[in-house]
Amino acid sequence: MAGEGKRRSRRGKRKRQSRNNVSSSLQEEQPQISPPLRPTKPPKRSKHEPPAPNSTASSNFLDKIRVRLSGAHFRMINEKLYTCSGNEAHELFKKDPELFNVYHAGYQEQMSHWPEQPVNIIIKWLNDHSSSLIVADFGCGSATLAKNVKNKVFSIDLVANDPSVIACDMSHTPLDSSSVDVVVFCLSLMGTNFPSYLQEANRVLKPCGWLLVAEVRSRFDPNNGGADPDKFCEAVCKLGYTLVSKDLRNKMFVLFYFRKKEKASLVKGIEWPELKACLYKRR
Repeated sequence: MAGEGKRRSRRGKRKRQSRNNVSSSLQEEQPQISPPLRPTKPPKRSKHEPPAPNSTASSNFLDKIRVRLSGAHFRMINEKLYTCSGNEAHELFKKDPELFNVYHAGYQEQMSHWPEQPVNIIIKWLNDHSSSLIVADFGCGSATLAKNVKNKVFSIDLVANDPSVIACDMSHTPLDSSSVDVVVFCLSLMGTNFPSYLQEANRVLKPCGWLLVAEVRSRFDPNNGGADPDKFCEAVCKLGYTLVSKDLRNKMFVLFYFRKKEKASLVKGIEWPELKACLYKRR
């Protein structure tokens, strides 16, 4: 009996070992499943560390800086043109023609905010008259007038940024005396010697010819330091003109239409009102 008990004990022990071996084998065959990864947080940025660069934001910022610098450059040139003589302005642009491009780029940007352009009214006036009229555009800029009418136009300015433009001091043009039918000053009576521009226009204009002057309205606002428009017209008429009409309807500019008398005696010592500088605001 004792021997039988020992044999049973050994058989039981072998069965338990066999089961343990099978269990260990199954555990080894099962794949090891790692616990799910937790989302990692980005490292905290020091308060003294600059933010990561954003290419779009950086580009927009640089564009704004360029616009501001360009606007400041334009205003600086604009103020210079209103406070120096025509000859000084001509020499300035002659030394650095790129300044003229900077000025006109800024000028066009300023004009884009105006609801109506005076040059367009003058274009319409010319198109309503004979295309045989010869025109001199003093201070033509990009020669917009010449490009939009059928008339022969002498485009005159301080710098020739177009092959058709005559570059000169507007008080001394190469035009012949009594050679044009219409003289235009469209926002171009700049400079401390603006009366000499009008005297030169009088020289080149034929008897019974037209003188059209468009200027920034604030320059003819006596309540805010501008010239009295009646005194300006009186001075022009002493050159030998008749005021046909004046257009004060636009809030941005005024427009005068003069006609030269057929015979007029030269008046000396004309008292010209001071036209204040037109300084554009920072936008």
